[in-house]
Amino acid sequence: MAANVYFTREITPEAVVKLYHALGIELPGKVAVKVHSGEKGNQNFLRPEFWKPMVEEVQGTIVECNTAYGDAAGGVRDHTDAHRKLLEEHGWTAYFDVDLMDAEGPDVVWPIPNGKILRENHVGKNIVQYDSMLVLAHFKGHPAGGYGGALKQLAIGCASRAGKALIHSAGKTDDRFKTWELHADSEAFPEAMADAASSVMEHFRGKIAFINVMKNLSVDCDCCVVAEDPCMKDIGILSSLDPVAIDQACIDLVLRSDDPGKEHFMERVNSRNGIHTIEAAAALGYGSRQYQLVEL
Repeated sequence: MAANVYFTREITPEAVVKLYHALGIELPGKVAVKVHSGEKGNQNFLRPEFWKPMVEEVQGTIVECNTAYGDAAGGVRDHTDAHRKLLEEHGWTAYFDVDLMDAEGPDVVWPIPNGKILRENHVGKNIVQYDSMLVLAHFKGHPAGGYGGALKQLAIGCASRAGKALIHSAGKTDDRFKTWELHADSEAFPEAMADAASSVMEHFRGKIAFINVMKNLSVDCDCCVVAEDPCMKDIGILSSLDPVAIDQACIDLVLRSDDPGKEHFMERVNSRNGIHTIEAAAALGYGSRQYQLVEL
């Protein structure tokens, strides 16, 4: 069944709220708001001021988890103390309650009985304190996954440090110090991401919504210390209750664009087999690649 994906070319904080209301859902209880808070030195991430009206609309708590990389990649978000300091430096704590969900263990381990690669997902233990989730994604490229959107936020974004290592190594290890010695093949890593995302979707089924913002369209992720500058003009904002449909719609909007930078952007996506994440997620049955784009 085709999912509804709502779209506007207006990129403002107020437009984010409008796109959320278009979904016709009221997220219940305590709402976890998943964002990408930006690595130290990154210039492209969406600032807390941009998300502020939306977070306030649902009275949400910003949630993040530690990363599986650190000094070798120049990042600081793999250690709780440094990560919390960066969240403050980037302004998140000035506006919101912020929960680093895996700051203290043990992780929550969710089974993935039908996973293609993974049989379990390790997530920050505080995730079980929330009744619903709003996934706010900055759609852009990614050095390993090809692109980052709603599915990446569900998978890598909600995974603990050990969980991220497990996904990146395609199930071979949850030891972050060994992860980067292992290289998932072109199908295993996207499938591991789809597997991990499925467990978060199952947990919040019927109580989760997605917003993707197609702005600052770099081939690099907000996790990069020095990201490449955007190669395309901004496109717009999308919302959906289906993470597969919203990511597919974003890819299609890039493909339909007449922006000459789209070739560079799609080279990054295709060279990492990024669309296979969407294919694998659809095959697992928690979303559809068929959608109805409703422009507002």
